[in-house]
Amino acid sequence: MSAEIPKDTFVPAGWRGWSYRMENGLTAGVLALMAVLPLIEILLRKANQPGITNVGAIVQHLTLLVGVLGGALAARDRRLLSLAPSTGWIKGQWRMAASVLSQGWAAGICVWLCAASVAFVISQKEQGTELAYGIQRWHVQCALPVGFAVVAVRLLIGASSEWRGRIGAFLVAALMLGLGKWAGLNPERWDSPALWLLGLCAVLGAPVFTIIGGAALILFWGAGEGGAIVALKHYSLVTNSMLPSIPLFTLAGYLMAEGGASKRLIRVFQACFSAVRGGPALVTVLACAFFTSFTGASGVTILALGGLLMPVLLAARYSEKTSLGLLTSSGSLGLLFPPCLPLILYVIVANTSAGAQITLKEMFLAGLGPGLLLVGLTAWWGIRAGPRLSADRPSFSAREAGQSIWAAKWELTVPAVALGALFSGWATPVEAAAVTAVYAFFTQCVVHRDLSFRTDLPRVVSECGLLVGGVLLILGVALGFTHWLIDAQIPDVILAWVTERIHSKWVFLLAVNVLLLAVGCMMDIFSAIVVVAPILAPIASQFGVSPLHFGVIFLANMELGFLTPPVGM
Repeated sequence: MSAEIPKDTFVPAGWRGWSYRMENGLTAGVLALMAVLPLIEILLRKANQPGITNVGAIVQHLTLLVGVLGGALAARDRRLLSLAPSTGWIKGQWRMAASVLSQGWAAGICVWLCAASVAFVISQKEQGTELAYGIQRWHVQCALPVGFAVVAVRLLIGASSEWRGRIGAFLVAALMLGLGKWAGLNPERWDSPALWLLGLCAVLGAPVFTIIGGAALILFWGAGEGGAIVALKHYSLVTNSMLPSIPLFTLAGYLMAEGGASKRLIRVFQACFSAVRGGPALVTVLACAFFTSFTGASGVTILALGGLLMPVLLAARYSEKTSLGLLTSSGSLGLLFPPCLPLILYVIVANTSAGAQITLKEMFLAGLGPGLLLVGLTAWWGIRAGPRLSADRPSFSAREAGQSIWAAKWELTVPAVALGALFSGWATPVEAAAVTAVYAFFTQCVVHRDLSFRTDLPRVVSECGLLVGGVLLILGVALGFTHWLIDAQIPDVILAWVTERIHSKWVFLLAVNVLLLAVGCMMDIFSAIVVVAPILAPIASQFGVSPLHFGVIFLANMELGFLTPPVGM
C-alpha cells in the first residue's frame, strides 16, 4: 500500500502554494468543526438548553465533506491507496507507460463515478429534503460529483511528470470513456473484458477505490442497471450516524503522534520495563499498541514511533531484521483495542449489510481479551528473540518511573477519557470521539505546546483529513460493490455451497481463518470489511458463531494478513 509521507510535505511557491494552503485549511476547518459541534451539543444538553438543530445530520454531512476534501488532497499529493506490485520490476519508459495506462484508466472511472453522482444528486434535488437552517441536502451532496471530477483531473496530472505522459493519460481516459459508451449499447457482452482490463490496471498501480468502484459500475451496467446506485451507497455509508467517530478518533491519534506524546510514553515504558530481559521489545509492543488503537491500520504508528524505537532496539543488540519485524508487526497490534477504526467500521457494516445487531460497546469489550493475547504473544516472541546478557540492562529506578509517569499523565489518561465518555452513557459514540479529539488537542497544543497553532496544527489536521479521505473513497465505492453482490445473491450461493460441504462449526472456523489470511494478503483492511464481511458474517451465524466472536476473528486475521505482501504494512 502507499504510505504516509513525512511531515515536511513539499508546498510549491506562488499561486499553487496559496491554493495548497487554502485547500489544507479548508479540510482542517471542516474537521475541526466536526469536533466542536458535538462538544457544544453536550454542553447545551447539560445546561438544559435547546440543542443545535439536526446536529447529528450536520456532523454526518461534514464527514462527507471531509471525505471529499481529503480524497482531493490524497490525489493532489499522489497518496491514494493503491496496489502497486509492478513498481518493483518495471523500469524506465515501461514504468511511465504503466503509470499512464493505469492512471488514465482510473481517471476515466472517476469521470463515470462523477456522472453517477450527478444522477444521484438530481434525484435527491427532486425530493427537496432540508438538512438544517434552510440548507438543502442536495447542496452538500453536490460535493460528491465535484470531488470525483477533481480527483480525475489530478490523476491525469499525476500520471507523469512530463506533459506527453499527461496527454497520453488523457487519451487513455478518453478512449476508455468512448469504449464504455459504445459497450453500453450491449453491456452484457463487455463486462468480462472490462473487468480483466480493470485487473491489469490494479496490478499496474491504479488507486484501489477506482478498481472497486469501476468493478461495481461495470457489474451494474452488465446487469442493465444504472451507476447512480454506487453514488447512493457511497453517500449512505459516509453519512452513517456512527461514521463521524472514525475521523475524530483518528484526529486524536494524529495530534498525539505529531506532538511529543510518543517520546513521553516511550519514556514511561522504558522506565518501567527496561530492567527486565526483553525490555526494549516490551517497550516497542506496548507503545505501538497504544498508538494504533487511535490511528488504526494506517502506518501512522510506525512513522511516529519508528525513528524513536528502532535505535532503542538496535542499541539493545537486537538484529536489524528482528527489529524491523518487531516494529512492523507491533504497528498493527492495537487493532482490537477500543476505539480503533476497524472495530467501529465492522459494527457499522455488520449491522447495515449483514443484519447483525451488535453495539459499539459490545464490540469494544469483545476485542480486549484477544487484543491482549496478541500483545502478550508478540511481547513473548520479542523477549525470546532478544539477547540474554543482563550486564547491559539498566537497573530499575522508582524515581525515574514516577517522574516519567507524571510527565506523561495527560497522554496516559486519553483511553480513560475516550472509554469513560462512551461507557458512562452521557455521550454518544460520536460525542465521545469529539471529546477525545478536543482533549488530545488541549494536551498537545495548550498544556505541552508541542504543536504550534499557526504552523503545526493546520498541517496535522489536514494530514488527518487526507488519510480519512483516502479511506472513505474506498469505503463508499466498496459498499456499492457489496450492494451488487447482495443484489446478485452471491452470499446466498456461497452459503448454500458451504453448508452443503461443511457440517462442523470447527471445520468452518478453520477454513474461514485460512481464507481471511489470504484476503488480508490481497486487500486493505477497510475495503475487506465492507466487501467480505457481509458475505461471511451470515454464513458464520448459520453455524452458530456469535457476530462478536466472528468480528474478532475477522479483524485479527486482517491484522495478520496485512503484515504480508503484496498489500503489506
